[in-house]
Amino acid sequence: MPRPRGKVPSYCHHKASGRAVVRINGRDHYLGFYGTPESYERYERQLAEWRLRGEERVAQQASGAIFDASASLMVNALLLRYMAFAETYYVDAQGQPSKELTDMKYALRPVRKLYGRILARDFGPLALKAVRQYMIEEGKLCRGVTNARINRIRRVFKWAVSEELAPKGTYEALRAVDGLRRGRTTARETEPVRPAPQMAVDAVINAVSPQIAAMIQVQQLAAMRPCEVVAMRACAIDMSDDIWIYQPYEHKNRWRGYDRHIPLGPKAQAILKPFLTLSTTAYLFSPIAAEQWRNGQRTKDRKTPMTPSQTKRKQIKKAPKRPKKDHYSVPAYARAIKYGIRKVNRQREKENRPQIPHWCPLQLRHSRATEVRKQYGIEAAQVVLGHARADVTQVYAERNFDAAIRIARETG
Repeated sequence: MPRPRGKVPSYCHHKASGRAVVRINGRDHYLGFYGTPESYERYERQLAEWRLRGEERVAQQASGAIFDASASLMVNALLLRYMAFAETYYVDAQGQPSKELTDMKYALRPVRKLYGRILARDFGPLALKAVRQYMIEEGKLCRGVTNARINRIRRVFKWAVSEELAPKGTYEALRAVDGLRRGRTTARETEPVRPAPQMAVDAVINAVSPQIAAMIQVQQLAAMRPCEVVAMRACAIDMSDDIWIYQPYEHKNRWRGYDRHIPLGPKAQAILKPFLTLSTTAYLFSPIAAEQWRNGQRTKDRKTPMTPSQTKRKQIKKAPKRPKKDHYSVPAYARAIKYGIRKVNRQREKENRPQIPHWCPLQLRHSRATEVRKQYGIEAAQVVLGHARADVTQVYAERNFDAAIRIARETG
């Protein structure tokens, strides 16, 4: 029986090869191993391209003329073309998708859901405001995240104008929509990031593996970003002088053409030396080494010796489903700190002591920035943080009100 026209092609299993397959217009497209997330992602991509071809054909037939993308392109088709561009643009040095690509996908979901089937030329300021309100009500997003996602949507239409896929005035019209202001929106507000309490930091250092403890200390001493400390390797550190210079290959502003040089003083050097190995390309902080340390601690803390059967099971234990990587990711680093905080608080609860507050790796950068600014001024904090502008440093370094207090005491 022939397939009904317009029916969505199905995700199928090619049993002979164990691969997933979808048949579109009589042609099989293999998607990778059946049931894997990658195969489903390729399936959705094939469906999106299939719908795109159908929408363009309908628009061309309705116009009765040569197809003009800027006049007849649907929003769904525009988003699909942009994501094809973004997948090659937002990548790191290894060619892997960057976090910005994921953030862009999140930002475009409500656009696709609410306005995917309208013409791109009809997407204007009112539509953008409606998408923003949907984010606030359905996504429960805070004001800052909402503004950031709206800016990403504007960026898509800016690209569309540059590719002549949208009318020239589309982007300028969307720029007329102001960002949400504090106190003038129903979007929830979040507390600004504060420096991590030193007492809480010290407590966690004593409760985590040596690798995580070293990362915390080095990050705080050098005011690094979390992504910079997790990627430390000896080959990226110049040790020819008394002050080592760490130059991360990947950093936040690399795409802008900026270089990042991080001085490492005697304290940071003393922390790093135990992790330096003969391999200069190996990551200094390894989750595999941390797991071995934890297993050693469990063996050391055993109250009874292992039985022969337990020893045998340990030797023939299968490989884990999710083996440890050669270095920490930023989320894994944050989770390790979170687990350390829980461990400390469980012990403090048994001892009837007050709980320590939760903190995240980024707060260590704030702590160091505040300390440097207080002792050496805003320009010194700017240099330590690696900022191009001092106004950005204001976000990280808490204002030092000692001078204002002293003036009030003397003259007020």
